[in-house]
Amino acid sequence: MPQDEAVIGCTGKVLIGTRGSAGPGEVLVRVRGGSETFLAWSEEPLPVGATVLVIESRGCREVGVIEWVDPLDALGGGTAGAG
Repeated sequence: MPQDEAVIGCTGKVLIGTRGSAGPGEVLVRVRGGSETFLAWSEEPLPVGATVLVIESRGCREVGVIEWVDPLDALGGGTAGAG
């Protein structure tokens, strides 16, 4: 099965929660100037609404994901220690 390399490194939102090794969920991924849905597999269950990072393409519109917190979001809150 051909892999979709363009999706690796993209972020998205969980639409249907993943169940870890028990089965996939579904994610909406921002890719190619738009958004596309993929079956999503993760090691740990992920809830609806979680932000994810695509870490692998499994072909046939299936991806491996991990929960993702954008490190730049942490910088927006304040400037502790500055000054």
